[in-house]
Amino acid sequence: MDYKYIEQLLERYWRCETSLQEEEILRSFFSQENVPADLLPYQSLFAYAASLKTEDVLGDDFDQKILNMIEEEKPVKARIITMRQRLMPLFKAAAIVAIVLTIGNAMQGAFDSPETQPQAAQGMAEIGKPHEGPSVAKVDSARLDSVQNKPQAQETTIIK
Repeated sequence: MDYKYIEQLLERYWRCETSLQEEEILRSFFSQENVPADLLPYQSLFAYAASLKTEDVLGDDFDQKILNMIEEEKPVKARIITMRQRLMPLFKAAAIVAIVLTIGNAMQGAFDSPETQPQAAQGMAEIGKPHEGPSVAKVDSARLDSVQNKPQAQETTIIK
């Protein structure tokens, strides 16, 4: 018997050029009991592929199970968002600003000169004792003539 067609199909099978129908022809040929001796090494490969086809078959209920899982509708739960939850980012931002301002004021107090610090920072022992603080008057109202060292009278103009 001439097995040239089967040999040609094998050559095309190794080059991955066969169609599904041609591969089925090869599987059915190698599932026979009378296989030529030169093609006998390939029989186990195609017999194994045929056995896998019958062993790993999904059940009839598989499609129904998958469709049931897909078609299940899960109820949508509505969430109520309160005004407090909506304003929570604003509260957080206000708290951060308050913390930054408090730290800034504390740092400014640390860098102030000792003359400008309040009396309470000097201690409890000095309460009631007179102390010399910074001058309250920023500009002296008396003007001295620097050449003659005499006080000058200020000129006042009255507009009527």
